[in-house]
Amino acid sequence: MSVFLFMLLVSILNPVVSHKSCDFPAVFNLGDSNSDTGGYASAFTPPTSPYGDTYFHMPARRFSDGRLIIDFIAEAFGLPFINAYLDSVGTNFSHGINFATSASTIRLPISVIPNGGFSPFYLGLQYSQFEQFKVRSQVIRKQGGLLASLMPKEEYFSKALYTFDIGQNDLGEGFFSNLTVQEVNASIPDIINKFSANIKNIYNLGARFFWVHNTGPIGCLPYVLVAFASTEKDPAGCLKPYNEVAQYFNLKLKESIAQLRNEFPSAAFTYVDIYSVKYSLFAEPQKHGFELPLVTCCGYGGEYNYSAAVLCGGTITVNGTEIFVGSCDNPSVRVVWDGIHYTEAANKFIFDQISTGSFSDPAVPLKHACQS
Repeated sequence: MSVFLFMLLVSILNPVVSHKSCDFPAVFNLGDSNSDTGGYASAFTPPTSPYGDTYFHMPARRFSDGRLIIDFIAEAFGLPFINAYLDSVGTNFSHGINFATSASTIRLPISVIPNGGFSPFYLGLQYSQFEQFKVRSQVIRKQGGLLASLMPKEEYFSKALYTFDIGQNDLGEGFFSNLTVQEVNASIPDIINKFSANIKNIYNLGARFFWVHNTGPIGCLPYVLVAFASTEKDPAGCLKPYNEVAQYFNLKLKESIAQLRNEFPSAAFTYVDIYSVKYSLFAEPQKHGFELPLVTCCGYGGEYNYSAAVLCGGTITVNGTEIFVGSCDNPSVRVVWDGIHYTEAANKFIFDQISTGSFSDPAVPLKHACQS
């Protein structure tokens, strides 16, 4: 066999795969508090100190002591932090926009703030905001001037990375509405159908690169551990039935992403198993440099240092003395920040793991997410 034929055969059997990094000019995010960079704070009550203290040294409209995973994603592409769509002061949307708000769900929640605990900005409304933003931003660009420079270029909408982290509150809404585990499980197919419908709508507006986080181990978070204390626990101390619901949600989400991938072959859909990375922080904290994974860093009271009666940054009177609910001494070794959300240290660890592609389907790193 000639050298040429040999090399041709090798190239056929082992096609060359491009490893060139994707040059995403913008990031568009939809989600809940896991990726909210100011939406909730703009619409309702902003978090106060010690929120933001670790990195920003002041409240930064995020529900953490510092940066979120979405912040690390933006940094990875050399982009500025992504401003919230609802934030009208000092915002720059030229390299992306964030529609996420804390307490958001995929489906329209039964009760919304101020008459309930969930955000009115559910995923369908976030899509509507994106639809409007795409049109209005280009009208502003055509008008020219300073405001034009704060809007994304038209071609960015097809070249941007679209990130999603939402679903935890849909499960939480069921649990805190006194539904059984079986009833919450039964609601998941419809929740996923609503998610998939919104993805299709966003695709139809020109999106082509999708980075989708599954939901985390909700049964490991103090706000659930305290509310359902009598539930069976796993070896990590997490509530086993509630995590099993999250795992079922993730199974159906993964199936829906595979279906979308088949339906829209010109797009790149990356499913990211954030559950496994987050759970490892509770199951093997010392291995990763963490401690007391189930204990809230910024909280007050009980086994998990958490009480729904007084949250991080609040005050409580104990034996006639007013106590400020502040941060633990070293957030850099703690997993849970306020009983619901993760510390910056945990977010950074999670980002470092998922960005490699080791927890993705297909197994592509974040910087190759245009090639999946």
